[in-house]
Amino acid sequence: MTTSDTILDAQDISLSFGATKAINNVSFDIKEGEIRAIIGPNGAGKTSMLNCISGFYRPQVGSMIYHEADGTQHDLTQTPPRQIAGLGIARTFQNLALYTGLSTVDNLMAARHIHMDQNILQSLLYWGKAKREEIEHREAVEEIIDFLEINAIRKSIVGSLPYGLRKRIELGRALALEPTILLLDEPMAGMNSEEKEDIARFILDIHERRGITIVLIEHDIGAVMDLSDRVVVMDFGKKIGDGTPDEVSENPEVIQAYLGEA
Repeated sequence: MTTSDTILDAQDISLSFGATKAINNVSFDIKEGEIRAIIGPNGAGKTSMLNCISGFYRPQVGSMIYHEADGTQHDLTQTPPRQIAGLGIARTFQNLALYTGLSTVDNLMAARHIHMDQNILQSLLYWGKAKREEIEHREAVEEIIDFLEINAIRKSIVGSLPYGLRKRIELGRALALEPTILLLDEPMAGMNSEEKEDIARFILDIHERRGITIVLIEHDIGAVMDLSDRVVVMDFGKKIGDGTPDEVSENPEVIQAYLGEA
């Protein structure tokens, strides 16, 4: 997929918790249709940056402009989280945030609420437009289940499933929001090599077949270099590198702070 227009432009983002600077004057952009990685040591500010994009955190300084396809612009630092999700920005979490007492299908259906128009009474009566809407959402969820190859566990209670499958369900729940930008926070963390290969394949399929722009935080440097179009490198809240995988892997400051010598 070719990249062209900027879909998100972060300028001079700074975020502090008391005297601690989690993000210190960081700027970068995300092009529509690319896989944009954010890497760095633990505590570098990577997840804090995703939290700023999704509206969970509000940076004290800077702007984060999201560009819709029709040219409309939104500063995400001033936009409520629910509205950010409605704009098409979805995410997965480093620590799983699933409804462990519900089935796979129910977890994915829960993510469809952002697209539901009917009120509670109409949904309970289950007639007319409410019934048609329910069928449409079910079809969308079933398509995701087929896509992620989790049909065998569609009715399983999520809390009883292995960690690798739960990570896949978390990915499916984000897809159920129909995102234009998908934020992935360490999607391969805690996985064995086979599970990592599966997730990498799904990330590429999401990118290439669904045309979704992806922002990826991942400690598996080999996966980052294979999957990403461009990489931002952070260390102690600051940006120390930005470019293609080859460019950042040859950056002396990045090598010293994170990658290490070969």
